[in-house]
Amino acid sequence: MTYQHQFARHKTREVAVGDKIVGGDHPIWVQSMTTTHTRDVEATVAEILRMEEAGCEIVRVTVPKKEDADVLGEIKKRIHIPLVCDIHFDYKMALAALDHPIDKIRINPGNIGSYERYRQVIRKAKDKGVPMRIGVNAGSLERDLVEKYGFPCPPAMVESALRYIEIAEAEGYYDLVVSLKSSDVLTSVEAYRLYAKQCHYPTHIGITEAGQPPYGAIKSAAGLGAILLDGIGDTIRVSLLAPKEVEIETAYDILQATQRRVRKPELIACPTCGRIEINLEELMAELQKRMGGRKTPVKISVLGCVVNGPGEAREADLGIAAGKGKGVIFKRGEIVRHVLEHEMVDALVEEIENWEREEAARGHLPQADPPGGRVRLPVVG
Repeated sequence: MTYQHQFARHKTREVAVGDKIVGGDHPIWVQSMTTTHTRDVEATVAEILRMEEAGCEIVRVTVPKKEDADVLGEIKKRIHIPLVCDIHFDYKMALAALDHPIDKIRINPGNIGSYERYRQVIRKAKDKGVPMRIGVNAGSLERDLVEKYGFPCPPAMVESALRYIEIAEAEGYYDLVVSLKSSDVLTSVEAYRLYAKQCHYPTHIGITEAGQPPYGAIKSAAGLGAILLDGIGDTIRVSLLAPKEVEIETAYDILQATQRRVRKPELIACPTCGRIEINLEELMAELQKRMGGRKTPVKISVLGCVVNGPGEAREADLGIAAGKGKGVIFKRGEIVRHVLEHEMVDALVEEIENWEREEAARGHLPQADPPGGRVRLPVVG
């Protein structure tokens, strides 16, 4: 059995970034950033294409020099996802980037020198019809805010964002996305919560400089999971010292775990303990192999004991409770068949295919990106 749970997603303005609409009820898009020197077109394009293959939906490149700005048009022609330019310190690079066919520009207004320089970037972005991300980072807050609050705390970060939003609005510019990043999980979570109470521009969420996996991924999940479950977030990046494929996959896993975007089967298995009476690890390894590449958002429980197994298997779309070499398969909470251990994987895969056909025929097959954040959750207890 399942019930519908409506997350109260923070309602934000819609901002077009290339062919992606950020905000509103649109999907939470997965972003990442290249590691190459942008001026090396071949290397940059090759990396972006690999990132696209891994599922990256918006990509950011750094533009520290004029040579990097000069090749943006060539890069844009050869990729298939929105291109965002990352600017630090030199506002002239922002102005140069805006002479090319980019989809968004990201700046940290606090480190480009002055309000007037920021206004110049705003005016040109408005003229070119290019949206901007205001990137507030705890590590580079304006000096007056650090002095006012004593340290780079969430209220200081939000005040920084709001002052630059107000300047943009005074220029008649509203195509804004905001991020409030810190390497500290609690600071990041509280900053986004505080911001969401005061403003409705869409947010890009992340825990900056999370480090290497597995800890970096866990740290990101702890912070981003809390933010997402509060209904906040319109794009996401997991910042890891790891291959981009790992970064992107981790972002999707966090979205799946928080049920913000369910794009593949979720396999649930009980932990190893003395009650298990089947070879659960071997069974799960084979099932994961057989499920590779499948995109159906179906929840599958594989339980290896008779204590909690039957109850928990009933809560999933499909489940099996097993012990002593045999098991019972449940579909939508009802027993559909009894199987022996050596038949379990084949039987589960068969039932998954049946389930997909039945749900599709009813028009009930869950959407990978449900509108408004509506999701299906298991009954608890």
